[in-house]
Amino acid sequence: MGLFSNNKLQLFGVDVSSSAVKVLQLSKSGEKYKVEYYGVDSLPANAVVEKNITEVDRVSAAITNAVRRAGNKRKNAAIAVSGSAVITKTINMPADLSDDELEEQLSLDANQYIPYPIEEVSLDFNVLGPVENSPEMSHVLIACSRSENVDVCVEAIEGAGLTTAIIDVESFAIEATYHQMKKDLDLEDDEIVALFDIGATTTTLHIMYQGRSIYTRDQTFGGKQLTDEIMQRYGLSMEEAGLAKRQGGLPESYEKEVLQSFNDSLIQQISRALQFFFSATEFNNVDKIILAGGTASIGGLSELTEQQIGVPVQIANPVKGFALASRIDDIAILEDSPALMTVIGLAMRTFD
Repeated sequence: MGLFSNNKLQLFGVDVSSSAVKVLQLSKSGEKYKVEYYGVDSLPANAVVEKNITEVDRVSAAITNAVRRAGNKRKNAAIAVSGSAVITKTINMPADLSDDELEEQLSLDANQYIPYPIEEVSLDFNVLGPVENSPEMSHVLIACSRSENVDVCVEAIEGAGLTTAIIDVESFAIEATYHQMKKDLDLEDDEIVALFDIGATTTTLHIMYQGRSIYTRDQTFGGKQLTDEIMQRYGLSMEEAGLAKRQGGLPESYEKEVLQSFNDSLIQQISRALQFFFSATEFNNVDKIILAGGTASIGGLSELTEQQIGVPVQIANPVKGFALASRIDDIAILEDSPALMTVIGLAMRTFD
């Protein structure tokens, strides 16, 4: 199973995060997307650690539950490996090479591009287009990941009785969804946009420029820290704390004693990630910030971030403008929308 593999199948996306599994399938009419199936199931603690699947059986069970809740009958799934587990590089190759010839040449030259023996990795490529002013050459994106990173994704999918049609890269899936959202968010290609995907245990910064992700960085900080504090302070279970965090019902002291401190810490993480980006690149500013992930819409975070960072901030809503099948709970999917960047990008692979 290679990265980017695509057999033009009708498929659905499977996003495995540290706290939940989401499955989603799209249809498309003209340029308009429709969510046909959507399901989610929670994961036990430590089934996924730092974006790595550690308990395959539990992840397979959650995928099975999410698919059942969605009502989806299809078997072909697209899943992503974490960007931190993938090495990507754009190289130039002769434009007249066939895919088979490219694959053979890349296998021979792999030691120039990757730090692992070729027999230990899954390697794939995508021809991006001609080199400017050199039409006899093409830009070729190569991506590789250690085979065990790919194998565990396949094992989790197959353990749920499904077929792995595509292994994608998380940042590429998010890039595809971002491209779809640009018009609704009034974003221009020449703007430098910092997209923060705030998950349960990890916050990932994706810098989007000219329609592409040009920089990513993971930081170990996420919504689970707020959930843990709610559990400890108010004597709630993890499930109760997570529900209260999203739907309210906590004491009046919650905002001042718990939420304010969490928001301050998260904004510090956002500021720190931006400083790392500035110090590592030629850029020294961003034009906009987009907050995504399950934590993005909690407790006035966007307004506070804009106030403290001094950059316009928006919440990701990748299902905006999508039609919804009658079987979809429209309230639930809109609440979940900021956390659907990856799974929507995976579902879009049907239409490549």
